[in-house]
Amino acid sequence: MFRINRLRQTALGIAAAVLLSACATQAPMQPGQPLPPGQTAPEIPQVTPEMAAAAETLTRMASLQDRLYKVAAPLLIDNAELCTRHARNLLGFTAKNRYTYPGSYNDAAHAVLGMGERLQVTNVLAGSGAAKAGLRNGDELVAAGGKPLPTGPNALSQAGAVFGPIVAKQASLPLTIERRGSQRDVTVPVTRACAFGIELGNADNVNAYADGQRVMVTRGMMGFVRNDDELAYVVAHTMAHNMLNHAASQRNAATIGSIIDNLTLIAPDTSMLIGSGGIKAMPSTLDSAADRLAVYLLARADYRVEGISGFWKRFAETYPATVLNGHTANHPALAQRMAAIDKAVAEVKAKKSANKPLTP
Repeated sequence: MFRINRLRQTALGIAAAVLLSACATQAPMQPGQPLPPGQTAPEIPQVTPEMAAAAETLTRMASLQDRLYKVAAPLLIDNAELCTRHARNLLGFTAKNRYTYPGSYNDAAHAVLGMGERLQVTNVLAGSGAAKAGLRNGDELVAAGGKPLPTGPNALSQAGAVFGPIVAKQASLPLTIERRGSQRDVTVPVTRACAFGIELGNADNVNAYADGQRVMVTRGMMGFVRNDDELAYVVAHTMAHNMLNHAASQRNAATIGSIIDNLTLIAPDTSMLIGSGGIKAMPSTLDSAADRLAVYLLARADYRVEGISGFWKRFAETYPATVLNGHTANHPALAQRMAAIDKAVAEVKAKKSANKPLTP
């Protein structure tokens, strides 16, 4: 999630974690190089094969999450006006430390990826205040508003109590960071955006989920899309369901929320995906409404809207409704959806030609 004011501890690695060790740690001492007076050599954890495998897993997941954030960024920022109830002032970055990861993944994050007790920036949302302030992956968070930030096992959850009041009252966040061993002060302007959590689902089923607060795209779905435009189609459709409160109206919010909670784990319980997973199929009226809104979200974020229908048709042919726990099974009304999409695309083109606002 990049709602830093609502940080919560998850087991999911985000951003390009393989780069963190280079950005966030000092250069190692060379063999035979004398230590400064009074300094002892740091204990270097032994990297086991298990740690190396865990680090590789985290890195693969981080790469997918990084791409997901990049694609979602303009959809969230450029559509704040339409998000009404869901728009918030955000900082536009995520932060993690080694304790974000359980068990052997904790050790791998420390020994292989260079993550320690202090929170590090793990993703900067493109176009956000954090990006404009020059915040980078690997920057360590030292203080906010002059108040030292927590470290250790509970740092992630406790940081929200520091950031939240500042973001609620101020247009920017005074932040002290450490980069390559040197501290510096930066000012991070808040960014008005749709405040949906953007999550990677660690599973191979080809689906996306909306529980009213979060958008989740599975690893399987990310493997299916051919380019960033197609990934944006999935994110926008899922985001539109949140904006229209469809999970709550279908009484699916708790069920979908449980699935999202599970799939954010590095090793999720895939038995939750047997059959339909308890998710009711979306009625055609609601799905068509989400598709119409999604076209506008995409157009406002400068994504190519002409390919939306073709993408969903190809998807339904590859993964029909008979494939349980796939997207078509949860969204089966293809004909009605295509009609809504094509109509909305025509509306958007007409409004663009007439220089009218892109509002549905």
